[in-house]
Amino acid sequence: MARITAGVGTSHVPLLGVAADGGKDRDAYFGPIFAGYDWTREWEKGEKPDVVILVYNDHASAFDANIIPTFAIGTGERYKPADEGWGPRKVPDVIGDPDLAWHIAQSLILDEFDMTIVNEMDVDHGLTVPLTMMFGAPAAWPVKVVPLAVNVVTYPVPSGNRCWALGEAIARAVASYPEDLNVQIWGTGGMSHQLQGPRAGLINAEWDKRFMDRLIGETDELRHVPHLEYLRETGSEGIEMVMWLIMRGALGKKTRLLHRHYHVPCSNTAIGHIVLEPET
Repeated sequence: MARITAGVGTSHVPLLGVAADGGKDRDAYFGPIFAGYDWTREWEKGEKPDVVILVYNDHASAFDANIIPTFAIGTGERYKPADEGWGPRKVPDVIGDPDLAWHIAQSLILDEFDMTIVNEMDVDHGLTVPLTMMFGAPAAWPVKVVPLAVNVVTYPVPSGNRCWALGEAIARAVASYPEDLNVQIWGTGGMSHQLQGPRAGLINAEWDKRFMDRLIGETDELRHVPHLEYLRETGSEGIEMVMWLIMRGALGKKTRLLHRHYHVPCSNTAIGHIVLEPET
């Protein structure tokens, strides 16, 4: 059967794509950021996952105010990089796994999660930047990807508890898939940041690091953190961190830390990155 072997959490700051695409990833500013992913890039070469379920949020590329799905799963064969206003990133198309994606969609819907099913969409930096950070600049991405888009842009956004429970349901879906696949699940977005208003530029490193601490081990405290705490402590865009909880929920009762990285600053936020495996 298919199995989820690891979970990865990472920021998806668009400036990282700009740095990588422009060959600036090892300069004085970006070097310490990208160095925190060197361990993961080597680890991924050994792990050789078949599929990544990549949890991210769209930034008005595939969805806008006309349609706002809370949870949307991509079931297509191929996804092109989106034009976010300055042309599409010159990175490979993302190759999907329609069979696995449709299986997960069916399982989640029968498990009482109301998923939006998307057969065609472009994917923006929320999805392509994490692939760059983990795999560099290959001619083709070395994994298939099942995109899972979460609304964390327009309120109401899903609760941490609902995201954690969705991760648990995804784990059940993957475990019931008959093909022998090595599957990873990635949660992206965050860390603390605010893009507008008098609190623009807010970074709460203490809260960010404690958030990462609580992804490790047996605690499920994070699933009960209310939206108000994210807003108060991490800024209006810090709510993106609920997407990491889908990854954590999919890893089961207990996790083991393999790698973590935290760096300030990157653009107007911090970089957070963690690699976990389920501990049984």
